[in-house]
Amino acid sequence: MDLYPESILNLIKSLSTLPGIGRRTAERLALHILHAPLHEAQTLANDILELKQKVTLCRTCFSLSDQPECRICSNPRRDASIICVVEKPTDIVAIEKSGAFSGLYHVLGGALSPMDGIGPDELRIRELFSRACSKTTTEVIIATGTNVEGEATAAYISDQLRKKGVNVTRIASGVPMGGDFQYVDQVTMQRAMEGRRGF
Repeated sequence: MDLYPESILNLIKSLSTLPGIGRRTAERLALHILHAPLHEAQTLANDILELKQKVTLCRTCFSLSDQPECRICSNPRRDASIICVVEKPTDIVAIEKSGAFSGLYHVLGGALSPMDGIGPDELRIRELFSRACSKTTTEVIIATGTNVEGEATAAYISDQLRKKGVNVTRIASGVPMGGDFQYVDQVTMQRAMEGRRGF
C-alpha cells in the first residue's frame, strides 16, 4: 500500500519511466523536488518544457539544436570539407570532447538493422549522400559503432560513396589506453594490429 499522496505517486511514476531510474531512485528524486525551494522546482519544470518546445534537429547535420542550424554547422571555423558520420547526437559530444576533429558531422539516426526493420530508407543516408557528393567535400569519416549493426552501416555507406568517387575513411579501433592485453577480445586485437601506424 502506498502511503504517499497521489501527486507524489504520480511524480514517482513519471520519473521511473526515465532510463536508469527505478522506483526507489524516482521516490528519492520526487521527495527531493518536494523539499526543494519552489523556484528550483519551477526552474526544473520550465527547463523540461523549454527542451520539448525548442530543441529540434539541425537542418544540415541532424544533430540536436535550438536553432535551424546547430552550433557546429553554423561555425565558420569548422572545416566544411570533412564530414564525420555518426549514429546519434551523443556520439558528436564524445568526439568533440576529444578535441581531435574540426570538421562537420552527419547524424544518421541509428544503424542498419534488418532484423529490426531498419534499412537505408529509415536512416538519413540519402541526405548524407547528397552532402558527401558536393564539390566541397574531400573526405567522409565513418564513425559508426563497432558492433554488427555499426559495421554493416559503415560497410554499406563506404561501398555506396566509393562508387560515387568519394574519399571514405573509418575511425580506428583497437586496444584502449591503459588496456591489459589479456582482457582484449580477438576482434579488437585484430583491428588494432591491422590499424597500426608508424611510431
